[in-house]
Amino acid sequence: MAKKVTGQIKLQIPAGQANPAPPVGPALGQRGVNIMEFCKAFNAKTQDQKGMIIPVIITVYSDRSFTFVTKTPPAAILLLKAAKIEKGSGTPNTTKVGKVTKKQIEEIAKIKMPDLNAGSVASAMRSVEGTAKSCGLNIVD
Repeated sequence: MAKKVTGQIKLQIPAGQANPAPPVGPALGQRGVNIMEFCKAFNAKTQDQKGMIIPVIITVYSDRSFTFVTKTPPAAILLLKAAKIEKGSGTPNTTKVGKVTKKQIEEIAKIKMPDLNAGSVASAMRSVEGTAKSCGLNIVD
């Protein structure tokens, strides 16, 4: 018989750096999940992506066991890394803080394809371009 799902937890954690401190500890602790077991499994799975923020969806079952699925890093973080800047613009429509090329946007769109509901790379690129504009980045050819 299938286990009963008691809840889902969505977190964004730096790759390979999950620890029992907030936000991981309190989020898992209130569901009764073994925090260290999750931290060890997450860190082992994301070790090769150091420096990136990894969204994770943790499914908690009635017997306090869990499974988790990692997603691709947020498009904004990939764009900021491609533009080599720390953070986006506070007023993106007036103050531009960097530039990204169409080629970089295409690479990011291909990375994000599994998590986007886009039917093609072209539509995924348009989605990533919108994120770039929201971050205050200019798109150059």
